[in-house]
Amino acid sequence: MKMFCISINNNHYNKIKKLGYIPVGLGSAISEEKFFKDNSGNNISNKNPYYGEYTFHYWIWKNKIDELNEKWIGFCQYRKFWTLEKNKKEFDTIDELNRSLLKNIPPQYENYESILGEPMFINQFKPSKFIKKNFMKMIKNPYLFLNKNKRNIRFHFDLMHGEGNLDRATALIDKVDRDDFNHFVNTEVSFNPHNMFICKSNKILMNYYNALFPWLERCEKIFGFELEGYGLKRIYGFLAERYMSFWFQKYTKFSLMPIIFKDVSEIN
Repeated sequence: MKMFCISINNNHYNKIKKLGYIPVGLGSAISEEKFFKDNSGNNISNKNPYYGEYTFHYWIWKNKIDELNEKWIGFCQYRKFWTLEKNKKEFDTIDELNRSLLKNIPPQYENYESILGEPMFINQFKPSKFIKKNFMKMIKNPYLFLNKNKRNIRFHFDLMHGEGNLDRATALIDKVDRDDFNHFVNTEVSFNPHNMFICKSNKILMNYYNALFPWLERCEKIFGFELEGYGLKRIYGFLAERYMSFWFQKYTKFSLMPIIFKDVSEIN
């Protein structure tokens, strides 16, 4: 397994190496030359404030993918990691964290083609969270308080990332996926979060990138880059997060794995 661990902090290199993962440094704060970066060869590193980790995925797509011959290829982040243990733990040192992290793909996953994070259920959020974000939408549609099944992916995206933006982006997806994706976001009440996945072979990874990046490029013509606020500025990363769940569920035999949260900045 090859696991890329993405960070925006320059002092995370040694900690990530200690975990046995490949340190990826993104953003203007990275000066350590040992990091894998997204700013060489064919790249869109200038779009990192809008694409997030997907500027690194783009770099892999254009520059590295033929070299990824490992059976399993995965991605995690400096504060979100794959684990086989569901029990919540406190980690006081990097060594304690390391003992709980995924190092190899267990035999029970061998018949699968991809691994996604355990889903985040939007309809389990408290109504107060939605009211705080968009009071008028909830008042105009009081049935949302009562019917959790109406709080689907599309509803959540409209609330958090701009009303109608997901519909506008969906209209630009390749025809082979457009209706299926539209059905997915209008019926599903959960998605696999954090833009984290593990896939079996670079062929699967290539197919995913071939579908994703042309779509995001078309979306740029609608949304551009004059974007304010975290929920809107990072819209390309949020679109990719929803599409990632859809694509791997549609095109691969997938399984789920827990993700744990621990910022390596907080431990030594």
